[in-house]
Amino acid sequence: MNHSSQDTSSRGIPEDRKLYVVDSINDLNKLNLCPAGSQHLFQEKIPDVGTNSGDGNHSLFLVGLIIVLVVSLALVSFVIFLIVQTGNKMEDVSRRLAAEGKDIDDLKKINSIIVKRLNQLDSEQN
Repeated sequence: MNHSSQDTSSRGIPEDRKLYVVDSINDLNKLNLCPAGSQHLFQEKIPDVGTNSGDGNHSLFLVGLIIVLVVSLALVSFVIFLIVQTGNKMEDVSRRLAAEGKDIDDLKKINSIIVKRLNQLDSEQN
Protein backbone atom coordinates (compact mmCIF):
# COMPACT_ATOMS: atom_id res chain seq x y z
CA MET A 1 0.00 0.00 0.00
CA ASN A 2 2.87 2.35 0.76
CA HIS A 3 4.41 1.41 -2.51
CA SER A 4 1.36 2.46 -4.55
CA SER A 5 1.07 5.83 -2.78
CA GLN A 6 4.78 6.49 -3.29
CA ASP A 7 4.45 5.53 -6.94
CA THR A 8 1.62 8.04 -7.42
CA SER A 9 3.38 10.82 -5.58
CA SER A 10 6.71 10.21 -7.29
CA ARG A 11 5.22 10.58 -10.75
CA GLY A 12 3.18 13.61 -9.71
CA ILE A 13 0.11 12.66 -11.81
CA PRO A 14 -3.26 12.80 -10.05
CA GLU A 15 -5.76 9.95 -10.43
CA ASP A 16 -8.13 11.97 -12.64
CA ARG A 17 -5.34 12.69 -15.08
CA LYS A 18 -4.36 9.01 -15.17
CA LEU A 19 -7.92 8.06 -16.07
CA TYR A 20 -8.04 10.68 -18.77
CA VAL A 21 -4.78 9.39 -20.27
CA VAL A 22 -6.04 5.80 -20.17
CA ASP A 23 -9.33 6.80 -21.80
CA SER A 24 -7.47 8.68 -24.51
CA ILE A 25 -5.22 5.69 -25.18
CA ASN A 26 -8.27 3.41 -25.35
CA ASP A 27 -9.95 5.76 -27.80
CA LEU A 28 -6.85 5.74 -29.99
CA ASN A 29 -6.73 1.97 -29.90
CA LYS A 30 -10.39 1.77 -30.91
CA LEU A 31 -9.72 4.12 -33.81
CA ASN A 32 -6.83 1.97 -35.02
CA LEU A 33 -8.65 -1.36 -34.56
CA CYS A 34 -12.09 -0.46 -35.85
CA PRO A 35 -11.94 1.71 -38.96
CA ALA A 36 -15.70 1.54 -39.48
CA GLY A 37 -16.40 2.66 -35.91
CA SER A 38 -13.65 5.23 -35.89
CA GLN A 39 -15.80 7.68 -37.81
CA HIS A 40 -18.45 7.47 -35.10
CA LEU A 41 -15.93 8.01 -32.28
CA PHE A 42 -14.31 10.89 -34.08
CA GLN A 43 -17.64 12.64 -34.53
CA GLU A 44 -18.47 12.16 -30.85
CA LYS A 45 -15.19 13.65 -29.65
CA ILE A 46 -14.99 16.66 -31.99
CA PRO A 47 -18.14 18.63 -32.78
CA ASP A 48 -18.77 19.77 -36.35
CA VAL A 49 -17.80 23.43 -36.59
CA GLY A 50 -18.81 24.01 -40.21
CA THR A 51 -15.48 25.24 -41.47
CA ASN A 52 -16.68 25.74 -45.05
CA SER A 53 -19.51 28.11 -44.18
CA GLY A 54 -17.41 29.81 -41.51
CA ASP A 55 -14.59 30.50 -43.96
CA GLY A 56 -17.04 31.92 -46.48
CA ASN A 57 -18.57 34.22 -43.91
CA HIS A 58 -15.14 35.16 -42.63
CA SER A 59 -13.82 36.04 -46.08
CA LEU A 60 -17.03 37.92 -46.89
CA PHE A 61 -16.63 39.88 -43.67
CA LEU A 62 -13.01 40.72 -44.55
CA VAL A 63 -13.96 41.88 -48.05
CA GLY A 64 -16.72 44.05 -46.60
CA LEU A 65 -14.34 45.47 -44.02
CA ILE A 66 -11.76 46.29 -46.69
CA ILE A 67 -14.40 48.01 -48.84
CA VAL A 68 -15.60 50.07 -45.87
CA LEU A 69 -12.03 51.07 -45.04
CA VAL A 70 -11.28 52.12 -48.64
CA VAL A 71 -14.48 54.18 -48.85
CA SER A 72 -13.72 55.79 -45.49
CA LEU A 73 -10.19 56.63 -46.62
CA ALA A 74 -11.55 58.19 -49.82
CA LEU A 75 -14.05 60.30 -47.87
CA VAL A 76 -11.42 61.47 -45.40
CA SER A 77 -9.08 62.38 -48.27
CA PHE A 78 -11.86 64.35 -49.96
CA VAL A 79 -12.66 66.23 -46.74
CA ILE A 80 -8.98 67.10 -46.26
CA PHE A 81 -8.82 68.32 -49.87
CA LEU A 82 -11.87 70.52 -49.30
CA ILE A 83 -10.39 71.96 -46.10
CA VAL A 84 -7.16 72.85 -47.90
CA GLN A 85 -9.05 74.42 -50.82
CA THR A 86 -11.25 76.42 -48.44
CA GLY A 87 -8.16 77.66 -46.62
CA ASN A 88 -6.62 78.80 -49.91
CA LYS A 89 -9.81 80.63 -50.90
CA MET A 90 -9.96 82.34 -47.51
CA GLU A 91 -6.38 83.54 -47.93
CA ASP A 92 -7.25 84.95 -51.36
CA VAL A 93 -10.30 86.76 -49.97
CA SER A 94 -8.26 88.15 -47.07
CA ARG A 95 -5.61 89.46 -49.47
CA ARG A 96 -8.28 91.07 -51.67
CA LEU A 97 -9.96 92.71 -48.66
CA ALA A 98 -6.63 94.07 -47.45
CA ALA A 99 -5.87 95.44 -50.93
CA GLU A 100 -9.36 96.95 -51.26
CA GLY A 101 -9.03 98.41 -47.77
CA LYS A 102 -5.89 100.21 -48.89
CA ASP A 103 -7.67 101.40 -52.03
CA ILE A 104 -10.57 102.70 -49.93
CA ASP A 105 -8.15 104.58 -47.66
CA ASP A 106 -6.49 106.10 -50.73
CA LEU A 107 -9.90 107.13 -52.11
CA LYS A 108 -10.79 108.75 -48.77
CA LYS A 109 -7.57 110.74 -48.86
CA ILE A 110 -8.21 111.85 -52.44
CA ASN A 111 -11.81 112.73 -51.53
CA SER A 112 -10.67 114.83 -48.59
CA ILE A 113 -8.12 116.63 -50.82
CA ILE A 114 -10.82 117.33 -53.43
CA VAL A 115 -13.23 118.62 -50.76
CA LYS A 116 -10.52 120.93 -49.37
CA ARG A 117 -9.69 122.22 -52.83
CA LEU A 118 -13.37 122.83 -53.62
CA ASN A 119 -13.79 124.67 -50.34
CA GLN A 120 -10.78 126.82 -51.20
CA LEU A 121 -12.14 127.62 -54.65
CA ASP A 122 -15.57 128.41 -53.17
CA SER A 123 -14.05 130.74 -50.59
CA GLU A 124 -11.99 132.51 -53.30
CA GLN A 125 -15.04 133.11 -55.43
CA ASN A 126 -16.96 134.70 -52.55
